[in-house]
Parts: sequence; C-alpha cells; structure tokens
Amino acid sequence: MDGATARARRAGWHRSAVLAALMLAAFTFNTAENLPIGLLELIAGSLRVSVSAVGLLVTGYGVTVAVASVPLAHVMRGVARRHVLTTLLAALIVSSVVAALATSYWLLLAARLLTALAQALFWAVMGPVAVGLFAPEVRGRVLGALSVAGSPALVLGMPAGTWLGRREGWPVPIAVPAALGLASLVTIAVLLPTSRPHEEQAAYGTCPDARRFATVLAAGTLSATGAFAGFTYVVKFLGDVSGFEQTTVGVLLVVFGGACLAGVTVTGAVLDRFPQAALSTAVAVQAAGMLGLYAAGTDPVAAVVFLAFMGGALGPVFMTAQNAMLQCAPGRTDLALAANSGAYNAGIAAGAALGGLVLRLAKVRGTFLAGGLLTAGACAVLLGARVLRRQSSPFEQARVDETEPAN
Repeated sequence: MDGATARARRAGWHRSAVLAALMLAAFTFNTAENLPIGLLELIAGSLRVSVSAVGLLVTGYGVTVAVASVPLAHVMRGVARRHVLTTLLAALIVSSVVAALATSYWLLLAARLLTALAQALFWAVMGPVAVGLFAPEVRGRVLGALSVAGSPALVLGMPAGTWLGRREGWPVPIAVPAALGLASLVTIAVLLPTSRPHEEQAAYGTCPDARRFATVLAAGTLSATGAFAGFTYVVKFLGDVSGFEQTTVGVLLVVFGGACLAGVTVTGAVLDRFPQAALSTAVAVQAAGMLGLYAAGTDPVAAVVFLAFMGGALGPVFMTAQNAMLQCAPGRTDLALAANSGAYNAGIAAGAALGGLVLRLAKVRGTFLAGGLLTAGACAVLLGARVLRRQSSPFEQARVDETEPAN
C-alpha cells in the first residue's frame, strides 16, 4: 500500500468517525431535550414544585431554541466549526452535570436553558459540517443518517431514561448526556480539521434561491404548527376518541416513534434523487395522517394506520426542509439552517398553544382537524410556489434571450 492510498483511507476513516460523533451528539441533544417528559412527577416531588412548573423545563427549552438559533448562528459565523462544536458539547456536558446535581428548581431550569442554547446553535452548524465532509451527491444520505440518529431519542432515549429514573432516581438519566457528549467532544476535537467557516464545502447553498428559501421556511413552519397542534394531545385522543387503554397507548407511542424512524430511513435513501418531491410528499403524508385521524380515528384500526402515517412523515418533513436549505440558502447555510430550526421550534410552540385553544373549544378531535388543515396549507404553499415557478420560467428565459446580443 503506497502513502497516498494510506492517507486516503485514513481520511475516509476520519470522516466516518466525525459523522458518527455528530450522530451521537444529535441523539444526545434530542434525548436531553425530552428526558423531563417522562420524569415530570419524580422531579416535581423531589424539588417540591408543581408538575406544570416542571413542564416549563420542556416548554422553555423549545422557546429558547426557537429564539436563539439565528442570533447565535450570526454571532458565531466567523468561528471555526471545530471550535464551535467542541464548545457546544462542553456546554452540554457541564449543563447535564449541573442539572443532575441541582437541589433547586431554578438551578435545574438554568442548566436546562444552557443546554437549549447549545442545541440551538448545534443544529445550525452540524448539517454543513457533516455534509461538507462528503461528496455533494451523497448529502441527502448524510442528512438522513443524522436524522436516523436523532429519531431514536423518542423511541429509545426517553423511555430508557424514564425507566432508569424510576429505578435509580431522576438525576441519573439527567446526567447520562454528559457521558455521551464527552465521547462526541473527544472525537470531534481530535479528528475534525480546523478551517474557516466560509471556506468549508457546504458553507453556501448549491442553488441559491431566496424565493424557494422563503417557501420552504413557510411550509416547514406551517407543518410544524399543524403537527404539534394535534400530537401534543395524542395521548388524550387515543384514549378518548379511539378508545385505547392507557397501557396500549404507550405501545402506540412506540409504534409512532418506529414509524418516524422508518420514515427518515426511507426518505434519506431517496433524498439525493428526489429532493423537492421528498419534501412535498412528507408534508402531504402528514396532512393525510392528521385528517385521517380526525375523520376515522374512532375506529381503532384506522387510528393505528393514520397514526403511523403521521409518525412516518414527522421526521422527514424537518429533514427534507434542512436538505432544501443546503441547496437554496441565499447566503450562508448555517444561517439558513438556524432560521429553519428556529422557525420549526416556533411552530412547535405555536402548535401546542393552538391545540390547547382548540381543545377547549372543540374537544380533542378538533385539534387534529386544525393541525391537518394547517399541514394542508403547507402543501398548498409548496404546490403554489411550484406552479408560479413553472409559469415564470418561460418569461425569465424570454428576458434572457432579449438581452443576449444578436449573432
């Protein structure tokens, strides 16, 4: 084996190791975000606060990510990605340890908000770093791998954390992200090259298009609002409308998470070939799942089918929107991804609030009607933009022809 071949293999191994570290970090951040959901009563009893106050550990987390994503990405736009990622993972480690040792609610809340700030910037820089390590024609598969890694947080991370917390006490699972984050930090610190952000391969969109950027951002926000208008209250829906026992509802949530994992796996495999169709299809399937639950959710079999539809689309919607941002970003991709992440999290918060309002006015079934209609609106945005683009193309070409000099 000559020196060039050895260096090429070593570089390939380094790229794969960094991608694996980013995948582990994605899983860790998603798990850290959702861990308190299964530990609400344990934390409330230990810190002597209400369950609703502990619920703010999740709500405040999402709002922080939504608000901080773009400003943080802008402030850190000139810092080498290796330094940014290691700093964010260090913040995750410190905040997880502080949260596990917290003896007061306010210290736990402060630690959670530090984790949220780290996650807000992580999603903005992770994508460009990961896809920049590989050839442009496999970027969809790289994003798919990151999404596949993040999805098990709901299927495995949160349930495992809940079990561990009930067995050993809530601080134990809260501390686990520190160990996982340390493994990612060491790998990235050792193997990721230090380069100027604007010089990285995926620093700018491959096909900059401000109009498409706005379209994807609007459609993604609408679909997130719609999804969480219903999903926030899915446990109540499956019990009150579909008639499932609580033990069965727990199994169905695992089915939902499994469908989400399957959806991102399949979508990641075809994303490079059909980037625009993948986004439209994911949004349409989500709309069908939610409207199907509203229309036929009283039938248990239909409820399971349409729940799987919704789950199979939820992950791919965000993943395909992120992929679109890497293509159409009118400027830096990290700022575009930060805008997409911030808008998506704002949609989550708005959806939960809207669902709560609809719940009071039209009961839980109405939350899925409202969510389905909003998601159908996202479909209309994507379809309308495509029609307008097709109609404008001949006119744009005619203007180009008029400006070209005659032979």
